[in-house]
This record gives sequence, C-alpha cells and structure tokens, in this order.
Amino acid sequence: MFRHLRYLIVGFSLAASALLALAFQAVLAADSTPAATPASTSVDALSLNDHCPAGFELTSVGCELRTLYQNYQSLENKGLGGLQIALPPGYRDGFSPQQIDLGRYLFFDPLLSANGKMSCATCHDPDQGFSDGMGRSLGGDGKLLQRSAPTLWNVAFLDKLFWDARADSLEEQAEEPLFDSHEMNNTPEGLLAALNNNEVYRRMFGEAYAEEEKLITLPQVLTAITAFQSTLISLNSRYDQYAHGYADALNEDEKAGLNVFRSFVARCGECHTPPLFTNQQMAVIGTPEPVGMPRDVGAEKVTGIKSQRGSFKVPSLRNIALTAPYMHSGRFATLREAVEFYTQGRGHAVPEGEHLNIHWHIWEPNLTDDELDRVVDFLQTLTDESFKPAVPALLPSGLPLAHGQYRR
Repeated sequence: MFRHLRYLIVGFSLAASALLALAFQAVLAADSTPAATPASTSVDALSLNDHCPAGFELTSVGCELRTLYQNYQSLENKGLGGLQIALPPGYRDGFSPQQIDLGRYLFFDPLLSANGKMSCATCHDPDQGFSDGMGRSLGGDGKLLQRSAPTLWNVAFLDKLFWDARADSLEEQAEEPLFDSHEMNNTPEGLLAALNNNEVYRRMFGEAYAEEEKLITLPQVLTAITAFQSTLISLNSRYDQYAHGYADALNEDEKAGLNVFRSFVARCGECHTPPLFTNQQMAVIGTPEPVGMPRDVGAEKVTGIKSQRGSFKVPSLRNIALTAPYMHSGRFATLREAVEFYTQGRGHAVPEGEHLNIHWHIWEPNLTDDELDRVVDFLQTLTDESFKPAVPALLPSGLPLAHGQYRR
C-alpha cells in the first residue's frame, strides 16, 4: 500500500447504519428483479410487467429510484477528500412499470430498424457493459461508424448525451440512431407503420398508455425507450460498498489505487468525480486517432467553437472494465494503456500542425508502473451489474434477437 505523503489517505470504518441500508437495498433488489421472459410458442402470450425493476419502488408517481446516495447532501467532492457525494438533481425516473417493460422489448427488437436486423442492443449489448466491444461501431449497412458506442449504464443521470454532447435528453438520444442513415436507417413513417401493423405491440402500447390515442405515436416510442434506459442503474459496486462504510470491500491494492486516483498528483478524480465518475463536462485531452483516420473534431462540429476542436464528454468510469476498447474511437485496447496515456506528457499524441486546447487537468504526473497498475486495480472495483435487465426470450415482432452477435 502506498504511504507517500503526496497521496490522500483513505480509510473508513464499518458503519452499522450503512450495513443495514445495504441489506435493505439488497432485499429491495431481490424482491423486484424481473425474471427473464419465459419462452413461449406464441407472441400473443407476452405481457408487460406490473412491477418496477430492481432498485425502484412503485409510488403514486411511478417507479422511483432508491439508492443510498439519496441520503447524502453534498454535491461537491470536498477537494477530492469525500466519497459520500450525492447524485446530481434532476435524474430521470417516475415511469410506469408498463412503460419500462415496453421499452425493454423495443430496445431489443430489430423491428425498429429498416432492415429488420439491428436493434438498440446491437450497439448497446448488456453482456458487454451496454457497449459493443468495438473501437468503432458497425452501422446497419455493415460499415464502421466514426466512434465507439458509449455505455448506457447510469444515463438517467446525464444532462448531455453522445460523445460530442449534441443531445439534451434521453428521448433525443434514442431518436437519432433510429433514423440515421448509417445506423438503423428507419424513417418515422416506416417505424410507426411496422409497430401499428403489429397486434402485440398495439396491445402493449395500449397497456402502457391507457388514456392516450389508439394509434402508436413516435413520442410514445421514445418515452418507452427512455423509461427503460432510465432503469439501467449501476451504483452497488465494491467501490460503493466501501464508500458507504464497509472498509473491507476493497483490498489493499485497490485502496492504494483509489488513493492515487484521488490524489492531487494523478488528478483523475477531478474529471471522473464520484459517484458517477464523470463531471459531465467536455474536455480536450488529445488522444490519437486510429491509424489512417482523420482528426475527429468532436464538439467543434456541434458548436462551431474552435476551442472545442477535439473536445468530447468526460465518460463515466462505471463498469469501465467491461467496455474495452477505450476513448471515443477505441484507440486503446486495455485499461492499462488508457491509464498510461495520461502520464506520458501533455499533448504528446497531438500530431505536428494540429492545434488543440488541451484541458488544464492534463499534465505530467509521472506515475510509476506500480502506481498505474494500482489505478487499474481500483477501476475494476467499479463493476456492478446487479440490476442488469433480463433479455427477452421472445419479441413481439417474432424476429430473432439482435444484440451483440449481429456484428460478429
């Protein structure tokens, strides 16, 4: 374990109140986790859940999130010294169980694509951290896209979506790939025709939107997908158990890695701040593009602001061990490579003649190999799939599932 004075010393005793709360959370999860959709010989037997997913409680408002982080008041990191930081206000919840479960079916159904072969889960596979294991995702036409598919874990808390932050809501984020010619390549008319011509979906939408019009509408589709995505919560990793007071949740190497991560030397925690492990800001860090690819200008294309050339959202590190390769274009194959990039010198990978306004947090911490290894050890404690949703065994469209394996 590191004992150098430049690192903050982390230590928490076991708190009885925290253990009781964790136990309650575990019971809540066990009681509400939906079972996998049973196999059936007919899609007509499919029905929507009338209970909330794990981690949510059914109230008069709808399915509301329940997590220990709601007990904390501070929205600041207290100079990187505190771990018990509250979640950002304004996160998405309150959808009905039926809307959430309808969104789950839509998320996995290739009926939503023009060619009937691609679903949301094709690029956001739950078995790969809701990413796709590719440096650059494949579009519906089989061609590589410009960027990787970011994870969907904890998107309910994010105020901007996509690598370049061009979407302001989950509804906007869900809509774009549906109608992008390089992705699912559908049209609003084609999507609604396919859904309205399906009797099972007509019945399900009627259950989820009982008081609304009989024909399925695009806002209903986007609301249902948003409802499902808002339940993809990952806040019960071993790190979280440690933060809530269980000192033995991390081993000595992992605690050492946390100390490096939060130190004023490495400064990782200044951008990847808990509990989401992102500050939700944009940053120019100067990562190299894959060989042969031109510079991705990032947010500059969205805003037209030259200082944002090469600027991308600071991604969450939640479940980061599951979502290799890393960076917006998958430039680094392993966590070790990604971590090492930050200690090789400010702007070291920026090509000659390219001007980028590198974020001021990027400098030269000169971490040792041992320190880098310990940071990787710590990052692996952020893995939590305890609320991973069940993949439908049968889809209302009757089409085969399209997640992950479609691109292999």
